[in-house]
Amino acid sequence: MLSLSAVFILGLGILYLGADWLVQGASAVAKRFGIRPLIVGLTVVAMGTSIPEFLLNFFAVMAGEDGLAIGNIIGSNISNIALILGVSAVLLPLAFDGNVLRKEYPMMLAVTGLFYILSLDGVLSRVDGIILLSSLVAFMVFIVNDALKHAKNSSLERESVQDEEVDPAANAFTRFVSQSHIAPYFRVLLIIAGIAALAIGARLMVDSAVGIAELLQIAPIIIGLTIVAIGTSLPELAASLMSAFRNENDMAVGNVVGSNILNILFVIGFVAVIRPMEVEVETLQLHFPVLIGFSLLLYPLARTKHALSRIDGILLLIAFVVYLVWLIYPELT
Repeated sequence: MLSLSAVFILGLGILYLGADWLVQGASAVAKRFGIRPLIVGLTVVAMGTSIPEFLLNFFAVMAGEDGLAIGNIIGSNISNIALILGVSAVLLPLAFDGNVLRKEYPMMLAVTGLFYILSLDGVLSRVDGIILLSSLVAFMVFIVNDALKHAKNSSLERESVQDEEVDPAANAFTRFVSQSHIAPYFRVLLIIAGIAALAIGARLMVDSAVGIAELLQIAPIIIGLTIVAIGTSLPELAASLMSAFRNENDMAVGNVVGSNILNILFVIGFVAVIRPMEVEVETLQLHFPVLIGFSLLLYPLARTKHALSRIDGILLLIAFVVYLVWLIYPELT
């Protein structure tokens, strides 16, 4: 048990480090082209922080642990809304562009609903995977068109390829990455190293999580909904907190909304095409409604002032803790 826990923590650490490298490298490359923070959050950062879920689900499904894979996505999306936005809002209230609630947020709800509908027959088939991947293509086309509509003028684009301004408070490593003449090549290396670390960390987490579940006789779906889900959501938490502290609130919110969309369309879609997954009845009756409920809760909290206050953050965190207790308590009795 102790050795499995140590392997899990090691995998989590490698996973977090890999995601951090990937986000730093990919986000820096994207910003060089003058892309808006919201678009960066919805795409580059969201995709980078969704790779842990993808790799973990891939290894879980290959190991025949469909419950762990499905639970990881549902739990991660719940964690993204309740834990990540909750913590971010408590530490630094989030004010963001109202367009998020009018465009990207309804897309997140629609994608979540599609995920639920496709799961109702108890199987996420290859056809379902193709439907999700097709929806991913449509989402990316929308994002690209939106980015082109708000593209910077040619003079700003020329400025974007020059040296970036560096935060005076940044550490030596960040200044090196930003100012060095080898910065473009180093960012690519960061991306490659990040992907490699994510693969290693995800495999270690899956193997250890399955072992812990077997020793404690806990259903894999519960492990996926709690420990693994929170673990793979840490990159999103780090990215959102960093964005909030740098006053890039749109990127912080875009990261969460985009990650929830990509977790379903990219992760579930791709894995289902590789190997169909079974969806447990308990997941349909209990866990999906909770995910939909948390997704709907975000709108009334944010719509009035297009912001999440500290009180809103506290409410989200309380709801998240109640949810965790509700999940774990039956397993301990």
